[in-house]
Amino acid sequence: MPIVTDFDQKLAQIIDFAILHPAVSNEDITRACRAAQKYHFAAVCINPVNVPLTVKLLKGSGVRVCTVISFPLGADTSTVKAIEARNAIVSGADEIDMMINVGALKSGEPELVEEEIAMVRSVTNGHTLKIILETCLLTKEEKIKVCEIAQSAGANFIKTSTGFNKSGATVEDIKLIRQVVGIEMGVKASGGIDTAEKAYVLIEAGATRIGTSRAIEIISVEKRKGV
Repeated sequence: MPIVTDFDQKLAQIIDFAILHPAVSNEDITRACRAAQKYHFAAVCINPVNVPLTVKLLKGSGVRVCTVISFPLGADTSTVKAIEARNAIVSGADEIDMMINVGALKSGEPELVEEEIAMVRSVTNGHTLKIILETCLLTKEEKIKVCEIAQSAGANFIKTSTGFNKSGATVEDIKLIRQVVGIEMGVKASGGIDTAEKAYVLIEAGATRIGTSRAIEIISVEKRKGV
């Protein structure tokens, strides 16, 4: 594959290219994987059913296979989340993005969120685990609590959003998460990121990974120049 130089290489290397819409086809996955290899994205993020095909298409490329668990609602039981995560790992996934049980947190039962994160972590040891908060639905105190739980459980990243709710990543949320987890954990900004300018503002605030379905448009130098 030829080396492509006319794109934002620094940004591309921390992008998870998300292909998560309900009607995604094998052709969509194939195009995404080709683009990910061409531009050297960090990962392609797909639904669990698409893991085997994505693993096959990205084999030997250095681009990681990321999948989502209990997505986008987070309303599965801890056992179901652990089974889904284990199946994804067996199928070849490198990274797991797990949506938390927001309802449990809202009901004053953070121990249920702690349980599900611990169960998923137990079956994903050796693989990257990102915990999705859906920040637009949480209070500041709830965000802080989940970050503390996830960090204690050994998760690798906090992820802001699914991109399927009323709003996505914000500078304020990234700064708060980074303040809580310190420098050791990764922070993935996701949801509503459709320009390089937005991505870099979030990176400056503390994000170390960018999740977006607009990856190619974001890193395209020609598009930003209006060519």
